[in-house]
Amino acid sequence: MKIISAEFMISAVSNRQYPSGILPEIAFVGRSNVGKSSLINSLLNRKKLVKTSATPGKTQMINFFDVNHELVFADLPGYGFAKVPKAVQKKWQGLVEQYLTKRENLQVVVLIVDIRRKPTDLDLHMQEWLEQYEVDYILVATKADKLTQAEQSRQLKKIRQAFLKDTDQELVAYSSKNQRGRKELWKLLQRRINDIDSASNKKGASLIQPGQDDPV
Repeated sequence: MKIISAEFMISAVSNRQYPSGILPEIAFVGRSNVGKSSLINSLLNRKKLVKTSATPGKTQMINFFDVNHELVFADLPGYGFAKVPKAVQKKWQGLVEQYLTKRENLQVVVLIVDIRRKPTDLDLHMQEWLEQYEVDYILVATKADKLTQAEQSRQLKKIRQAFLKDTDQELVAYSSKNQRGRKELWKLLQRRINDIDSASNKKGASLIQPGQDDPV
């Protein structure tokens, strides 16, 4: 997808602060320090649009970004950082659950895991939760550049076995450093949005089209 514009919209701590409008939204969720901010910046061809916190687990808001005035990225708070007080964790959980279950604009969630790490119970619980509430998601394993090809293959096999088992659901290996997986992930996101657009019988062209100068 050719990125013409990408702009910060608002940080929300409740549904009353969500941006208005009917643009489709893509949400990004994962453990603290999994590389979520870097992945979003990579997708949008921006270096510092989404800021990386120096303190993992600090972000307690949902950050919204306008992309090409065609869709919205929602950056959800990271979960699973042990030093965060239980009361704050509970608050984050309520914020994220409310967004994922009530936000009508939401089309698909990008569930992010670290390719180097053994799948955690928290990640598996997030997947189970998404499936329980029938929230569509794409699984992405970040930091692929940190491993050799052989190591990547072994880790992707473990991740697929833990999360996807015998299904043919997508698993994208991603590197924000060398852009591996960027085109593949954009294709999957485009497909999700355009399939929903077609199913809704909307008139006119699809909401997201590949740019001529930035094919995917």
